[in-house]
Amino acid sequence: MSVDRETLNVYDAKADEYATLVSSSENTQLTAFMAQLAPGGTVLDLGCGPGNSAGAMTSAGFKVDATDASDGMVKLAQKEPGVTAWRATFDEISGEDAYDGIWANFSLLHASREDMPGHLAALRRALKPGGVFHIGMKTGTGAERDGIGRYYTFYTEGELDALLRDAGFQPFDKTTGEEVGLAGTVDPWVTLLCRG
Repeated sequence: MSVDRETLNVYDAKADEYATLVSSSENTQLTAFMAQLAPGGTVLDLGCGPGNSAGAMTSAGFKVDATDASDGMVKLAQKEPGVTAWRATFDEISGEDAYDGIWANFSLLHASREDMPGHLAALRRALKPGGVFHIGMKTGTGAERDGIGRYYTFYTEGELDALLRDAGFQPFDKTTGEEVGLAGTVDPWVTLLCRG
């Protein structure tokens, strides 16, 4: 089961600080993701955090299921106009052909390496054929806790591409960069858009 209590405690304690951090950045990846979806489609926001992305997608006319494993984040997400959010872990995602799109923006990086293939397989089942999957991950090797206690599993771009293809996704667009995160460090990252 991919629940790390220490990571969730950090997010519960720093929910407001995290919300301020993510609300101040323009999300061109979210715009690109929404552009791939049919108007009014159904989207899973997996690890929705404070709900800023779910709110933007709802405002754009999409039906959004917003989930997060942190109670603090769910409470913030529920304050976003039109957003219904509830607590769920990666292990609790089920269903088949349920979503036109899945937005997993820097959430699955908290899953353990051994659990990741199963999570991706479940997400592939939940995505409609031809649906769009967005994943954002920090890049690197190994696994460790950051300076504030959150657990991370890192992948190289090649490893992530192979994992996605093994799960039945077809990556078609990639963006890389680096950014200062909640822990105050500058970390390299990659986002990938995939077809199911």
